[in-house]
Amino acid sequence: MTGILYLVATPIGNLEDITLRALKVLKEVDLIAAEDTRHTGQLLKHYDIKKPLCSFYSHNQEQRSPELVEKLLAGRQVALVTDAGTPGISDPAVSLVAQAVKAGIRIVPVPGATALISALVCSGLDPSRFLFLGFLPIKSGKRARLLEELKEGSATLVMYESPHRISKTLTDLAAAFAPRQAVLGRELTKMFEEFERGDIAELAQKYQTKKPRGEYVIVIAGKVG
Repeated sequence: MTGILYLVATPIGNLEDITLRALKVLKEVDLIAAEDTRHTGQLLKHYDIKKPLCSFYSHNQEQRSPELVEKLLAGRQVALVTDAGTPGISDPAVSLVAQAVKAGIRIVPVPGATALISALVCSGLDPSRFLFLGFLPIKSGKRARLLEELKEGSATLVMYESPHRISKTLTDLAAAFAPRQAVLGRELTKMFEEFERGDIAELAQKYQTKKPRGEYVIVIAGKVG
């Protein structure tokens, strides 16, 4: 009998934001594949979970995916976790899941926290139709083409950004979408959690001088009319 691949959501900041089911699965599997074993090791230590860990991240996924599939086919139970949130959302889980599907392995979601949903529902913008963009392309040409394609869309836009690129990204977004309303979610579920709201151009101007701290989720209203 083949094993099961569990996609286990982990906290995005506050360690209490983990489900009882996630803890049960992590305690029972044979192996935990983690984006950063040191980071996940801290979570496991907090909950006194002692299980073997292996790394699974963007630079070793091509090698590691077939290795994990082989273990699953041999009957081992494997939990896949990301550093924060739900596996497959802006991380390399997709490659392993695709290979597991092809191999006929059962895949079980263990749902929980994800930053994009947390920011969207707190934004005050329309959550009924949204488009998640992950991280925008770094190359200016690809980014400009994507933003041009999105200008006429009515869905709320949600994306991630790192602190060292947030100012440039807000400037580009303001050029494409001003004067639409936007919300910046920062350090979600952590001690210094913050939501900043306003015209996207105003937020972009603010971050010309404001020192960014932590990871950001950007939510932008869709086009009206």
